[in-house]
Amino acid sequence: MSMNFLINAAIPSPLYFSQQLNTTNRKPIRAPLRCSTNNGEVNDLSTIPSQIELGAQDNTGVSKEEFRSSSIEREMKNNDIWRLFKEAQRNILYLNKQRLDAVEELNKTNREKQLLLEKIEQLEVEKQAGLGKGMINSGEASNLRKLVFDYKVSVADLFADILPEGDADLLAELRRFGSGSKKNGFHIIHICTEMDPLVSIGSLASYVTGLSGSWEQWELGIPGNKETTLKIVLKHLRFHGSIVVSGIGVTFIQPLHYSSFFNRESVYGYSDDFERFTYFSRASLDYIVKSRKQPDVLHIHNWETAIVGPLFWDIFVKQGLEGTRILLSCHNLNSLCLEHPDKLALCGLDPARLHRPDRLQDNTKTHLVNILKGGVVYSNKVVIVSSMHSKSRIIRSLSHGLESTLAIHQDKLLVAPCGFDSSTWDPSNDKFLTENYCAEDMKGKTVCKVTLQQQLGLSKDASTIVVGCIFSDVSEVFLENLKAVVRGANVRGIQFVFTGTNKLPSASRALVSFQEELKDGIVIFVDSYDDALLHLIFSGSDIILCHSFHDPVLQVALKALKYGAAPIAVTSSDIEFRHFAEFDHESTRFSRFISSTFGNISLSQALEEIKNNPLSWKRKIKDAMLQDFSWDADCNDIHISAYTAIKNL
Repeated sequence: MSMNFLINAAIPSPLYFSQQLNTTNRKPIRAPLRCSTNNGEVNDLSTIPSQIELGAQDNTGVSKEEFRSSSIEREMKNNDIWRLFKEAQRNILYLNKQRLDAVEELNKTNREKQLLLEKIEQLEVEKQAGLGKGMINSGEASNLRKLVFDYKVSVADLFADILPEGDADLLAELRRFGSGSKKNGFHIIHICTEMDPLVSIGSLASYVTGLSGSWEQWELGIPGNKETTLKIVLKHLRFHGSIVVSGIGVTFIQPLHYSSFFNRESVYGYSDDFERFTYFSRASLDYIVKSRKQPDVLHIHNWETAIVGPLFWDIFVKQGLEGTRILLSCHNLNSLCLEHPDKLALCGLDPARLHRPDRLQDNTKTHLVNILKGGVVYSNKVVIVSSMHSKSRIIRSLSHGLESTLAIHQDKLLVAPCGFDSSTWDPSNDKFLTENYCAEDMKGKTVCKVTLQQQLGLSKDASTIVVGCIFSDVSEVFLENLKAVVRGANVRGIQFVFTGTNKLPSASRALVSFQEELKDGIVIFVDSYDDALLHLIFSGSDIILCHSFHDPVLQVALKALKYGAAPIAVTSSDIEFRHFAEFDHESTRFSRFISSTFGNISLSQALEEIKNNPLSWKRKIKDAMLQDFSWDADCNDIHISAYTAIKNL
């Protein structure tokens, strides 16, 4: 599968913000027309002698006025010819430069591929000579060479950063890449505003990066900003040359004439967000057409790039993209973007055509257009990212004014859960742990618990129950729910470890106060983020209190299951969910699993089960660890289903 990620592009300036050329008052350019003769001499046609003037008329009977008028006319024609000649000359020079650039790029690609092929051959020879542990045999080497030859873009770019690191790292990445390439045969281009770790604001960033790990090649487009480099000027655009992140090819695109659009401290939250992201969306499509890419699917995200749907079908589909289809993913239906219809003209769309109930007209504020609604209407498939809620409940209760639209288009709606990065979060190979472990061998978890206790100054006792709590924000509601959950349990002798993922002064004060209230429990509050400590808390805890089971940013519940800790949610919405989720067969596999295990128990019940029924608890924990809720599991499968369905349309 091939995927591209696009981030702010336009060829030419896509939003028609630039002024149109004024051709009504254009003055002719007075320039002599010169042509070369066979012997190399240059004739200046503007200085060719005219007919000999003999009085009012020459010997042909032409008056001075007529002759002068004729001369002016000839001169204007000569100027027009000269202007066309110069324009043609410029075009020839430009095309020649493009040809030379293409040849150089081809040579560069061939050199890179040759370098990679030589490295594969070296690993193969070392294997045959018995010099390299874990190197490749002839069969695998042949497959890897075919992968390099067949890849659609410069495959060496994907491994440029790994080549200097050593043979083992390169081989591991080649094998991972080769495995992914066998799983699918799509060419996907993502047009998105976030990607972890480049631009990470909310859940979209981890979703884009996490989902991409399951595919052969992604191409991403992301808005360029003041920190990006490798600037290449092409007409109205500045392309920040492709880089590779976790095997994903990423292209940064930044407009030259409107560089202030994305040269800002924050990604979102400005009064001109509509103009900024509409420019980006149109620019991305212009870039795709100009670069002659023909993806199977354009994957767009949230309202920021939802306008790609109308733009694609109304303007771009007949520009070489007849075989391309659109998939929209929505992470927050509450973020809609309502604008006056006239603003649609900024990107070349027809407001009158789109300001209709069955298109972009908002269902409630009918004088406005709803950009996210337009994305839903104009996409072939829509994936709503939600770990806990079914499609019917989302349409009925969580649609934020889009209920009628989602109901009309429900056949193309899919619900996908969040995932987590299993290459980073796996206790069997976690580099931060004192000792690794897995579901079949849990001894390492006991070691990690003692290490955690020692590091935090707690009494070292593997039999003591440790309850971790990891959060990114602490609202008054969350804090009150947390207090209620803890107070409702018998916490005598229980060790609590609270930590946040960023500095929260107000939360610190509130949790320190809460710490003083828990006389019977032993509470440690870690007021600083430490990546290694975070991994240790997951591995050393028996229970993890989480903000919500649907946690697209931190994925606390998912990671807790993987590390053998029971996730217990403390928010009221998840408590309400527990009573009906297990009966909703449209829910995700994660939702059904949680509702049948830890979703229906409180902290108090979990503590009682650990003490009174340890064997049953251990079986439940082992079963949870064996589940796969990473990006490679359900989330990936649902997207394959969506891509396959729309590719066959």
